[in-house]
Amino acid sequence: MSDPTVDRPLGPLASSRRPLFALALLRIGIGWHLAYEGLTKLLDPGWTSAGYLRTAEWMGADVFRAIAEDGFWLPIVDQLNIWGLLLIGTALMLGLLTRVAAAAGIVLLGLYYMAHPPLFAPTSVPLEGNYLIVNKNVVEMLALLVVALLPATRLGLDRYALAIWRRVTRGFGNAGVPGDSREPVSARDLPTLARRQALTGLLGMPVVGAFVMAVLQKHGYRSEEERQLAGSTRVVTDATSGATEKYQWDTLEQLQGQVPTARLGNVEFSRLVMGGNLMNGFAHARDLIYVSKLIKAYHDRDKIFETFRLAEACGINTIITNPILAPAIVDYWEHGGGKIQFIAQCRGRDNRELLEILQYAVDNGACAAHIQGAAADTYVRTENFDSIAWALDRMRELGLPAGIGAHYLETVVACVERGIEPDFWMKTLHHHNYWSANLDGPDHDSIWCEKPDETIAYMADLPQPWIAFKVLAAGAIHPRVGFKHAFTHGADFICAGMYDFQVVEDANIAYELLAGDLPRQRPWRA
Repeated sequence: MSDPTVDRPLGPLASSRRPLFALALLRIGIGWHLAYEGLTKLLDPGWTSAGYLRTAEWMGADVFRAIAEDGFWLPIVDQLNIWGLLLIGTALMLGLLTRVAAAAGIVLLGLYYMAHPPLFAPTSVPLEGNYLIVNKNVVEMLALLVVALLPATRLGLDRYALAIWRRVTRGFGNAGVPGDSREPVSARDLPTLARRQALTGLLGMPVVGAFVMAVLQKHGYRSEEERQLAGSTRVVTDATSGATEKYQWDTLEQLQGQVPTARLGNVEFSRLVMGGNLMNGFAHARDLIYVSKLIKAYHDRDKIFETFRLAEACGINTIITNPILAPAIVDYWEHGGGKIQFIAQCRGRDNRELLEILQYAVDNGACAAHIQGAAADTYVRTENFDSIAWALDRMRELGLPAGIGAHYLETVVACVERGIEPDFWMKTLHHHNYWSANLDGPDHDSIWCEKPDETIAYMADLPQPWIAFKVLAAGAIHPRVGFKHAFTHGADFICAGMYDFQVVEDANIAYELLAGDLPRQRPWRA
């Protein structure tokens, strides 16, 4: 009886090692990807599959959702997911139990596909690697099928393992393999096998070494201060570890309720929207020259995913961002377990560049778009109203709610006077009662709503929904004050940048305000 673990020549594949080498590279590449996904989840103490399971929309959706709400089964499923990815990926890289690992990988990827097939993606626009039926999961499943059926194991550790198995089981049956009539492999056969397979059989070993080094470089040892800064939302600063005050921020256990939502056009948005500046590196730093590097170092892939997951758990379902963050959001949809939407800030030096940026945002799944505030201010200042109207038309042609952003009230007034009607406004709103608001001189990047009272009065009569931004004056105003000021004075939605350790607190503040009796004079427009 032939041994099913030993590959046999298959036509032209037997005459050349080049196809086998290509198959081995395919196997190793998929293994790297799966192992990395498992390891990042293992290293993220806040990771859970709950969000991914809770939003399942296809086959087995009821089962997936039930698991997400079950305190007993959810941790088990999380661990199976983490260690399944790690073990399958490592086995594929090494070429050890290759066919078993490939089959297990197909099953795991199939479960991912069942929960979130691309037909139910967050947008009807094709996403990268996500085209109606085919997505990355399907591509990798097909690739693993090729690995399982063709003799890629010749360039892995499977033959070593088989030879060792025969030697260990020499005394059992004729050859250590039930039903095998061949003579067992003797001890002297092992060195011969090693010489013949020395270069090809160990192909995956240096790859695993490179994988470990890459992970250590990315997630390696950190100083205590850096650990506290970039740690999970459950880390509490130790007062004896440095010149820091003991502090504990709100976690999901303190969440009072999810942020309410409202419709803007045909899209459902949370009343509190996350600002993307802290993640894309365009945050206001005033005179602190190190802030840009700090926030970019803080917001690596894992931290962005963790922040998104916290936001969605709190009911915050949207982020407003420069499209530069779009690849990270698509990556999160594919591998982070969530569906957070994004509104794209669009600007360009001319209409052609603006259209390219808008198309890029749409291709990456934007659910709405608006002319970025500084760009709209410039168009109005140069009386280029045709470009504003043209941009709104292009957004609508692409199926998106179309907005106009503005830092200056004059921008909004000028557009209204010329009959330009967006689907929504993005307008700054904050009071001036904070220490760095210099009203008698240059603002030095510290004032973004120069005329708050006039803004409130003018926006009260506009029929379109209003998303207020810079409501905290870039961190100078406490959310409890800034959020109330914006909602009370007419904003239908507010946008606020937030770190992971601020998400739950901000969500609780918004929830309390919106659940209470706000003394609004402007009717809700969304």
